[in-house]
Amino acid sequence: MKKTVVLNVVALSSRLIGEHTPFLQKWSQKGKRVNVKPLLPAVTCSSQATYFTGKWPAEHGVVGNGWCFLDEYEIKFWRQSNKLVQAPKIWEELKKQDLNFTCANMFWWFNMNSDVDFAVTPRPLYPATGLKLPDIHSQPMDLRQKLQSELGQFPLFSFWGPNANIESTRWIADASMLVDKWHDPTLTLIYLPHLDYNLQRVGIDFSKMGKDLQEIDRVCEDLITYYEGQGAEVIIVSEYGITDVNNPVHVNRVLRENGYLAVKDELGRETMDTWASRAFAVADHQIAHIYIKDSNDIMPVKELLENTSGIEFVLDKKAQENYHLNHERSGDLVVMADEKSWFTYYFWLDDNKAPDYARTVDIHRKPGYDPVETFADPNISFLKAKIGLTLIKKKLGFRYLMDVIPLDATLVKGSHGRLTKEKEDWPLFITQNSGFFKESVVEPTDVYDLIVKHLTQ
Repeated sequence: MKKTVVLNVVALSSRLIGEHTPFLQKWSQKGKRVNVKPLLPAVTCSSQATYFTGKWPAEHGVVGNGWCFLDEYEIKFWRQSNKLVQAPKIWEELKKQDLNFTCANMFWWFNMNSDVDFAVTPRPLYPATGLKLPDIHSQPMDLRQKLQSELGQFPLFSFWGPNANIESTRWIADASMLVDKWHDPTLTLIYLPHLDYNLQRVGIDFSKMGKDLQEIDRVCEDLITYYEGQGAEVIIVSEYGITDVNNPVHVNRVLRENGYLAVKDELGRETMDTWASRAFAVADHQIAHIYIKDSNDIMPVKELLENTSGIEFVLDKKAQENYHLNHERSGDLVVMADEKSWFTYYFWLDDNKAPDYARTVDIHRKPGYDPVETFADPNISFLKAKIGLTLIKKKLGFRYLMDVIPLDATLVKGSHGRLTKEKEDWPLFITQNSGFFKESVVEPTDVYDLIVKHLTQ
């Protein structure tokens, strides 16, 4: 098989390739660049699962970055087990064709409990002291120590949160090249998340995004130069394009105000009570899954949401079939925001009663995705001093609460998840091997077959 590398340059779209990305512009012009039709939902976990299975969410079951696990009736986001993907993966199928085939998965999601040969994924340590310590999980396990000995500790707090920056993407790129030098895998999947951060903070504003585009361009140049030097076919894909938004829709507050969502008092703060709620939303960027206990409530909730400003359409289970989203994990209703809106997970009506995790970076406890985690609260006096004092507590081994995240959803200027209309905002597939294409647009399920062709033809 032909050695192949897939660079997942998150949020890259045709709109972003230009003067700030001279290498990517030249490299894509030399090869073939096609648009990938947006997936519903156009979010990380669903897109990646579709790319490495060739199946729709209705078949592989990854209906979002998180969903309500019906056997527990609890909302869980960012689960890492590959066992959650209910379809054969590309590396499993290729191993059947060639016993010498090997695969390295460098930070693509669902990267634990997988049978890839080499895997690296973020996995913080949570000791009993309450600390959160940067770390990774690897397969084989000694790869974790070897990489961090060479490159230093994985910069987790540059991977997500107010300090998210190029450092984590650069670390992943450097780690990928080391794994290649040590093990020479046949297929390498590399996740490069850098553009995701500021695009959500500032939207499509080149005066504020120029530096980020230049940084990812340099990382891609280093990776492509290295891998092409090893005789590899290099593919660039992206999962979605980010577009400008200015209207957060608090869908859980709508449900609460109409008597559907229940909360529980915990030490004077509120938490969502999924078991006691008649209906609740799992918000995921510009898509939300609505879970409804009593089927008699489905039509009234559907009508309520259809009349909620910022919602473009509401899909019942039957209508979800048209979007390949009709899986048992999906909500009884799925709502998509209009082009200027996105969904918060917020369920409280008074910020003084917001749960303690609301003001922290806590991707697992929050019952929905929270892009406001990329901001530090501008209203906190002496913010740097507060963060510094908290870090001292951490280094001394004390419990600490890094409660610096604001509760102002209007700060977010970019989002994704919906079916975007303009092709300039669609995800991309770029390759130097133009012989596999006759069309300028491919389905998201076609990405699987295109990767296989690069390996086998």
